[in-house]
Amino acid sequence: MKTPKHIYVVDDDHKIRELLKTYLEKNNYQVYAAADGETFLAEFESRSREVSLVVLDIMLPGQDGFSVCQKLRAASDVPIIMLTANAEETDRVVGLEMGADDYIAKPFSPRELLARIKAIHRRYEPAQPAGDGGRFYRFRHYLLDSLERTLQMPTGHTVTLGAAEYQMLVLFLDQAGQVLSRSFLMKATRGRDLGPLDRYLDVQISRLRTCLGDAGRSGQLIQTVRNQGYVFTAEVERLNQRPQAPEVSL
Repeated sequence: MKTPKHIYVVDDDHKIRELLKTYLEKNNYQVYAAADGETFLAEFESRSREVSLVVLDIMLPGQDGFSVCQKLRAASDVPIIMLTANAEETDRVVGLEMGADDYIAKPFSPRELLARIKAIHRRYEPAQPAGDGGRFYRFRHYLLDSLERTLQMPTGHTVTLGAAEYQMLVLFLDQAGQVLSRSFLMKATRGRDLGPLDRYLDVQISRLRTCLGDAGRSGQLIQTVRNQGYVFTAEVERLNQRPQAPEVSL
């Protein structure tokens, strides 16, 4: 039997906490729970290495979920699913922009949340370099380590990519020069169709462009193809070993 993954549920509604704890534990997850953001952040510090995902409600007493998400993301790349009782698009977009990986609107079924959790865990398994391609991707003056999920920038400094940014970037690198439709990107990264009011993809593309220093709809690396999708324009090379002296742009 597999070792249970650890999930943290942060919600001020006692019934929801207990319902999710009972349901998820029946599905072989270990669940921690907190009723407010301050308690969660204090406890997460000592449990960060074991927690594989956080379910975070937006409407919390004291610090709201947005503030907690922002602080958590500054310290950890742990996947975050935000819960919102607000049907407005704004809450979903703000959560994603602050670093959440997904969101689900209340009321929801525990079964739907479980499906989202499993999908995120499948996508965020430790990266394995492709056997026929090599561990490293080199493009322009960048170097991506697909095992460590680190990106060496043209300036020479290295950044660690969040799981969502890494996943999106590898999709583009593996299919550089091809126009990828919004529907394809949504299914490949979220495992579901793109809804008419779904801003997830827009936010993730924007975050990736920012990571690459390629911000804006007129970005040079990731270009928007009107009414079709996006295309990664740089030539990509796969390497088995890290280059001894990667090129540095001055």
